[in-house]
Amino acid sequence: MTRPATPVVSAQTRPLLVLASASPRRKELLSQIGLEPDIIDPADIPEIPMPAEKPRHFAGRLAVEKAAAVAERHKGAFVLAADTVVAVGQRILGKASTETEARRFLSLLSGRKHAVFTGTALVLPNGTVRQKTVKSTVIFKPLDEHDIQSYLKSGEWQGKAGAYAIQGLGSIFTAKIQGSYSNIVGLPLHEVAMMLAGNGFNVWRHSSLMPKGA
Repeated sequence: MTRPATPVVSAQTRPLLVLASASPRRKELLSQIGLEPDIIDPADIPEIPMPAEKPRHFAGRLAVEKAAAVAERHKGAFVLAADTVVAVGQRILGKASTETEARRFLSLLSGRKHAVFTGTALVLPNGTVRQKTVKSTVIFKPLDEHDIQSYLKSGEWQGKAGAYAIQGLGSIFTAKIQGSYSNIVGLPLHEVAMMLAGNGFNVWRHSSLMPKGA
């Protein structure tokens, strides 16, 4: 198999920024701070918790595994990966595969507090891995049958951890959040920006929102 060419880095150019995720939400979140990945290359790894694995550890482990898998294909780049997990206590709610499962998740979340963990991992150009997991808390209003049935009909639950999207119709259910909103959407922007900046990626310089020459 032919391996991708290693990017050539000079004093005038920065290493490539690779987003190891196909999530349009994560790409949109990065664009909010003016960062556009040079390459989008999703990792294709099993997303299955280990026996008795806690939600925080699961999110962090998957992020590291995704970043490491993609970094093998992009030597010398910054590779950013993330994984978001919704949990009620220590019970992990993954991406619902059917309406029946989505209904069960929404019924479980109804009227109660749950946690959202997003693990982020950054592989540096020299191969070093940085990792951080952020927790936010969400409280749902009590959901009646009309709420659940209407949301299921919308289809928005598909492909979403916990079977809802807080940035969409799922916001109707959200009575209160504690912590980072962007973390709940799928990428904790403050922590990601600090991770990049602290490891040699100048976020201000590379942000498209900054004036040219600033």
